[in-house]
Amino acid sequence: MYDVIDKIEAWRQQGQQIGIATVISTWGSSPRPVGAKLATTLRGDIAGSVSAGCVEGVVIEACHQAVRSGQPQVLKFGVADENAWEVGLACGGTIEVMVEPFAALSGVYEALRQSLVAHQPLAVVSVLSGNAAQLNRKLLVYPDGHSVGDLHLSDAQRQHVVTYALERLARGEGATLQLEDGPHLFIEVYPPVPRLIIVGAVHIAEVLVPMANMLGYETIVVDPRSAFATRERFPQASRIIREYPQHVLPELGLDGSAYLVVLTHDPKLDDPSLYLGLTNPLRYVGALGSQRTNARRIERLRRMGVSEEQLARLHAPIGLPLGGRSPAEIALSILAQITQVRYGLSV
Repeated sequence: MYDVIDKIEAWRQQGQQIGIATVISTWGSSPRPVGAKLATTLRGDIAGSVSAGCVEGVVIEACHQAVRSGQPQVLKFGVADENAWEVGLACGGTIEVMVEPFAALSGVYEALRQSLVAHQPLAVVSVLSGNAAQLNRKLLVYPDGHSVGDLHLSDAQRQHVVTYALERLARGEGATLQLEDGPHLFIEVYPPVPRLIIVGAVHIAEVLVPMANMLGYETIVVDPRSAFATRERFPQASRIIREYPQHVLPELGLDGSAYLVVLTHDPKLDDPSLYLGLTNPLRYVGALGSQRTNARRIERLRRMGVSEEQLARLHAPIGLPLGGRSPAEIALSILAQITQVRYGLSV
């Protein structure tokens, strides 16, 4: 939804009639993940996509039908379908797509838009099939357990849905849920935006920031050297903090949605940063330097009280061994390794 919400808001203010398509399940080599969206208007405007197809005619037409009828529906596309080429499944795979009119969001739209703009984590529960009173209904579920919207469920069913939605939000994965004696639901999740904290406003960081922004990371550059940490050098950074990292890192939320990259080659900046990164549950901690530099660094961290288990989490020398040497190539190797860790893959 992040990539289409601005278009939806602009169309809404223009009075356009809008249909929305969402990938709700995938199998095999489907080109777009669960939660991917396409939005379209009756006049033919398009934003986003639910497949790798150049023209997603079937899905767009179904969106238009949903707008005209006011009724949502679920479409299934597989490699055996004659429409498979249109939705980008020529290499195999299956996707299910929910199409619905914008009216389905009407009761919660403003709350949802504000949460997305603020990058506030939440889960959105939609009715795939149910009785007439439940169709085109949404329930927003926030991390603290409070919810907005009404799916016309019993108190017990609502609590079950909220609990399940929070579980899926914590995992960062959407899913469907069939309630016993109740509707079939889709839980869409918007986990916390990943934060890339870069200690060291060096040349590699200048390239790393825009690359990370393209991948959806909030980018935070930390360096006490005011000549290095400037908006001119980092125009695309989400934040630039001209302080010693040991003073500011604890305020940046050192949790599972944070990724720390240490690039200064200066122990008085690197070591306190790595100590905080390794003794907190960050998703990724990496440091620039040679094998020899890293061996000396490891000994210093041991003396600071970092355990062997915590040291095993350190990625150093940083990045996947792609063979590149330029700042852009090193930045690419760093982001490749971060992506690998983020999705739990190994080579």
